Amino acid sequence: MRLRMIKDDTHFDFFARWKMWVGISGFLILVGFASLAYQGLNFGIDFRGGTTIRTESAKPIDVGVYRSKLQSLKLGDVSINEVFDPSFGPNKNVAMIRIEAQKGQESLTAENVTRVEKVLQEIDPGLKFLSVESVGPKVSGELIQTAILAVVLAIAAVLIYIWLRFEWQFALGAVIALVHDVLLTIGVFSVVQIKFDLSTIAALLTIVGYSLNDTVVVFDRVRENLRKYKKKELGEVLNLSINETMSRTIMTSFTTLLALFALFALGGDVIRGFVFAMIWGIIVGTYSSIFIASTFLLYLGVKRDWSKPDANAGNSYANKGA
Repeated sequence: MRLRMIKDDTHFDFFARWKMWVGISGFLILVGFASLAYQGLNFGIDFRGGTTIRTESAKPIDVGVYRSKLQSLKLGDVSINEVFDPSFGPNKNVAMIRIEAQKGQESLTAENVTRVEKVLQEIDPGLKFLSVESVGPKVSGELIQTAILAVVLAIAAVLIYIWLRFEWQFALGAVIALVHDVLLTIGVFSVVQIKFDLSTIAALLTIVGYSLNDTVVVFDRVRENLRKYKKKELGEVLNLSINETMSRTIMTSFTTLLALFALFALGGDVIRGFVFAMIWGIIVGTYSSIFIASTFLLYLGVKRDWSKPDANAGNSYANKGA
């Protein structure tokens, strides 16, 4: 017996309250913009600059113990990662410690570096500092610009891909949904002040891909049904297509979220921001594929007969009487 979360013959009307769904999305985006204007993002070390310390220890590295020791120094945001590199040789336990830039300074002072070394040597008296490097605000600013460019180029590539595969109306609907997902994700990071770093940018790009996958599945079914039901209005075809793909959409999102919730609970602080962005992005991406991308496609209208290249656009809101 197959597991079914959604019945095969669902007949939900996803456009009966389209104004409400678009209004909720618009309101949440405005809240995000207001939060960005008022308190901004809680940038991590990657974007604020700071000091990177590479250590070597004869003992196995316990990230939790390292973090608790460094938190007692009250140096702000601290990121600790164990580094695995065969070039270090056997029995070499190397850690990468990043500490945010202190107020009014671009890097840790020599005094604070000494304090860090002292508390870490309480864990292992033989611990060595292999290198101490600083990243100033100029480099951090360049990282922010590069991150924004990466997201914009990803969305532009999606626009071109969907345009070539479908029609421009499909492409525009998909891109509006992707921009919607990115804006809501950045907004929620600003509202709850979760650390925003390079791993969050990686999550945003992953969200773009995941949301696009959901949207393409729906749009593929829409295109098939437009050819199959040539006399049905566009709104009916869209509803039918979303209902037909609903079981797949919910099951895929649900199983992905199960793994992400486990990572969020058990993965620790190092990946918590990344996992939170993924959880939020999958929920929002699933929502936008159904209610945002399809709603704008209904508004724009689409060509109904692909055998006639000059055929006019099909039904839109005006035809539906909304």
